[in-house]
Amino acid sequence: MKRHLYPSFSVLIVDDEAQWLRSLSMVLSGEGGITNVIQCQDSRQVKGILERENVGLVLLDLTMPHISGEELLTEIAELFPSVLTIVITGMNQVDSAVRCMKAGAYDYYVKTSEKDRIVSGTLRAIRTIELQRESRDVRNKLLSGHLETPEAFADIITVSKKMFSIFQYMEAIAASREPVLVTGESGVGKELIVKALHKLSRHETPMVTINLAGLDDNMFADTLFGHKRGAFTGADEARRGLVDQASEAILFLDEIGDLSPASQVKLLRLLQEGEYYPVGSDQLKRAKARLVLATNQDLVEKQRLGQFRKDFFYRLQTHHIHVPPLRERKEDIPLLLEHFVKEAAAEFGWQPPDIPGQIAVLLSRYDFPGNIREFRSMVFDEMSRNKGRLSVDAFKNMMADRQSGEAGLDGDRSDEDAIFRCFLSARQLPTYAEAEEILTDAALQRADGNQTLAARMLGISQPGLSKRLASRKQDGQK
Repeated sequence: MKRHLYPSFSVLIVDDEAQWLRSLSMVLSGEGGITNVIQCQDSRQVKGILERENVGLVLLDLTMPHISGEELLTEIAELFPSVLTIVITGMNQVDSAVRCMKAGAYDYYVKTSEKDRIVSGTLRAIRTIELQRESRDVRNKLLSGHLETPEAFADIITVSKKMFSIFQYMEAIAASREPVLVTGESGVGKELIVKALHKLSRHETPMVTINLAGLDDNMFADTLFGHKRGAFTGADEARRGLVDQASEAILFLDEIGDLSPASQVKLLRLLQEGEYYPVGSDQLKRAKARLVLATNQDLVEKQRLGQFRKDFFYRLQTHHIHVPPLRERKEDIPLLLEHFVKEAAAEFGWQPPDIPGQIAVLLSRYDFPGNIREFRSMVFDEMSRNKGRLSVDAFKNMMADRQSGEAGLDGDRSDEDAIFRCFLSARQLPTYAEAEEILTDAALQRADGNQTLAARMLGISQPGLSKRLASRKQDGQK
């Protein structure tokens, strides 16, 4: 399997001591996963290397023959302003550090006792460079007006300009290792977006996917981080976590909005530091996978309610892709209709029927609360009921049934005032836990026990509702 170098640009180490060059390269690779390294023992060669190679970061010694580190630092700052420089020297002198920082050094470390700090500082500098380059790439990509790898988006049926802008943004951030947050209503195709992002990354390792809904804190840590043998009762063998299994490819965490605050803390450390401990182990491991997280929930509202940590929320905002609902890109309806008709015909073994032109016009008047997933189910339902034929009247009836159903689910908006007055007039307000139980029971009753419909009324995901019901059942058995 081809090994991907990290980072995408080179890290140039400049030092006249060959042993230090080898030692630092090994430490950066082993502890930091930094494998794209160039070693230079002669300071006179630095300028030529910077001109020829894609160098983003220089780790520079100060005391060297021919050209001193301070001279090189000034020259790099003047001739290669986009290249960051970290000074690593054997001299622990305050005045030297001050001069270097004034000359443009990103950071300053002492060789003898700061290897851990050197690794973390180098990783921090790499992230800074990546964000700078990504910002530039995004700007250039959006200005270019074309896609470089349209084949990566072949599974997404669209002619929407909004979607095209998203594709351009995805191409610009494809090489990054920063996390990506994908948001959008249920059924808009978030998983297709994540799969396209994986194709753009060109990793041979398959993408690893997990749905977080229903995972408690212990299961979350064990699933993601793995455990060592004997970590807990029943841990007869060591287990590799999904972070390790994903290797350098994408680890897709779906339903991130259902993650508990305790699990959010564990994931925040992974996102910020790129490191984690397997359950029961004191051996720190460094993550190579790129995390992509998705949710159909309003994280801003969850943050306001105290259900989602602010620091975790802001960390997820580095790269954010919001997939618009189908009602905001109705120009895609004719194309999607044709695609789903052909797909249904192939599955049922029929010839694709002619599509009356009025159907697409009719469907454009419908808001598709279930988005593309609902659209597909409507077409498959119509094809199966009418043995491969399409009827305008049948679609009219289907839309009318669904719209009346939605009206029943939404209820009379004036009910909100009555409910509010009911709470105000109550002698004692219910607790949050009691209110949640009341709302859950009411939604299930209105939906005749259908958890999918009940979840939509409550504004949560179906797996999230199932998790709450399972938790209630466990509490009742205690």
